[in-house]
Amino acid sequence: MKNCLGIINLSESDNNMNLLCHSRPTAMLPFAGRYRLIDFTLSNMVNSGITAIGVYTGNKVRSVMDHLGSGQAWDLDRKINGMFIFTPTYDYNVAFAPKFGDLRHFHQNISFIRYAPQENLLFAKSYMLMNIDYQKAYQEFVDSDADISMIYKRVNDPENRFLGCDKIHLDENGNFESIGTNLGIDESFNLSLEMYFMKKSVYFDLLYNAIEKGTAHYLREAVFSGLDRYKVHTSEFGGSVFCINNVKNYYDANMAILNPEIASELFYKNGLILTKVKDEPSTYYKPQCTVKNAFVANGCQIDGFVENSIIFRGVKIEKGCIVRNSIIMQKTQIGQNAHLNYAILDKRSRVKEGVTLIGDPSSPFVGGKKSMISREALT
Repeated sequence: MKNCLGIINLSESDNNMNLLCHSRPTAMLPFAGRYRLIDFTLSNMVNSGITAIGVYTGNKVRSVMDHLGSGQAWDLDRKINGMFIFTPTYDYNVAFAPKFGDLRHFHQNISFIRYAPQENLLFAKSYMLMNIDYQKAYQEFVDSDADISMIYKRVNDPENRFLGCDKIHLDENGNFESIGTNLGIDESFNLSLEMYFMKKSVYFDLLYNAIEKGTAHYLREAVFSGLDRYKVHTSEFGGSVFCINNVKNYYDANMAILNPEIASELFYKNGLILTKVKDEPSTYYKPQCTVKNAFVANGCQIDGFVENSIIFRGVKIEKGCIVRNSIIMQKTQIGQNAHLNYAILDKRSRVKEGVTLIGDPSSPFVGGKKSMISREALT
């Protein structure tokens, strides 16, 4: 896949993520104790043999730059190829550029793709969480001589976890027919993973056509509006997929890794998921603590009761605490005799002594970053 350039587009809507995306994009959401969502997309590309990756950050830049750095964690700090990060710039003198949408961002950095030696492109988002080997799908794309190839998964979704996602329709011979939006009418359908292989020439045709005619503001719109002009191929993915587009789906995806089979598939099946290294001491489990079915990162101090929970690095859970069915992010402190159930606490939060936070599986309690939660504040 050295003739394929990876493009990670972070122009993802975070309207349904509540306080969790107040100061970060969806791609930077902490996941499973020590990862960020973008780690999966990056690792999938690197493990598949892609050595050049461009990351288009969107407007929330700081956390993206802090986490990705030089790309060393993914072996992308290279003299040839490697990681390239593109942040938005604002030029109000450019009359033809869209005033919103990611097409303006792509046009501002047009030379990156134009002068890249790779002839094929792989576009991916970060909120579709999976461990995928792109090599099979890429080979099918090359062999078919298609202009665009879309990756999909056949899903059974009675709970509407993928409501609002893209839905691919195939004819009786398995050939691409059309693409639309999942309204929750069909339980079983072909879910688009929003991953597209595309010839570079097709990309420029779509980009210029959308800008000149004003038919689209987003690359996704430009691709969909131009599908009838190109040969479209589809490739099916058979592994587990989690769509992180709202708080409930984020909570459910974290809880799913407490299942060893899902955790093994997600972190190891098609290559190890890599992330930014942070050296911390081992977690200290104090003599009176109890921990059951929990995913606990390093650097923690546990002196209470923890069950069915995801505990990130450096969390301190004091004596008498009960933490069940919860996600506790980095450097959070839970005071003595606090009781948490179905809660999500963002980084560096502090729960004072004796506080009770009870959410619901369909709507967990969410505490924002650096929250100070006390009895007085709750009343």
